[in-house]
Amino acid sequence: VLDYMARNLAPDLPITYLLTVRERGEAGTTITRGIYAGDDNECFLRGARLCQQVNLDLLDEAITKAVVYLEPSEYKSTWLGNKAIYRTRLALANDGELIIVAPGVSTFGEDPAIDRLIRKYGYRGTALTLEAARGSRELAAQLAAAAHLIHGSTEGRFRVTYCPGGLTPAEIESVGFRYADPAEVQRRYDLSRLRDGWNDVNGERVFYISDPGLGLWALRSRFALTKPPGVTRGHHAG
Repeated sequence: VLDYMARNLAPDLPITYLLTVRERGEAGTTITRGIYAGDDNECFLRGARLCQQVNLDLLDEAITKAVVYLEPSEYKSTWLGNKAIYRTRLALANDGELIIVAPGVSTFGEDPAIDRLIRKYGYRGTALTLEAARGSRELAAQLAAAAHLIHGSTEGRFRVTYCPGGLTPAEIESVGFRYADPAEVQRRYDLSRLRDGWNDVNGERVFYISDPGLGLWALRSRFALTKPPGVTRGHHAG
């Protein structure tokens, strides 16, 4: 879409793209692995190649139970926090459970209008969301919200237990998720002792993710790397 608009609607604008590739280092700090800039899509494609190497986690075993932590200073809404869902869904087992520990989440949308739509329609899956968009002018006028409701849904394939610091059980359950108290869940799993990846917690096999924004998790059998498409001409720096 960006390429089409740049080529057909704004060919005379001096557009420059600046992208970064970030990774969590061994010490737990976030480090920058690459910076890409250019006036065409080649900088994106070059960055994507590095991103595949450092941010794509291919697993040989489906995740039956995942625990994902959302840093309070960064994640204050399910609008952003649902990265925990769409970044892990390709690795979650059927009927698996995704536990999202979100002590900073106190709202659904980043603005009042989107928040109201999320509360009204909930995370009900693709079919019900499309049906709602066809019958509702307000949702049809906010297709970004409709898309968010779709990619934040489990489609009934796995379960999401949300543990927010600022939303009530009734609010969480009203949009289609299960609720659990964040302090109780953190005591049960002691996040300070978990390490990214597989952990054994009192005999239970748990996959832990400390920041869903830094990766994409998928079953190796369901995710095949492909060669990037051709690039357009332009000036770039990597």
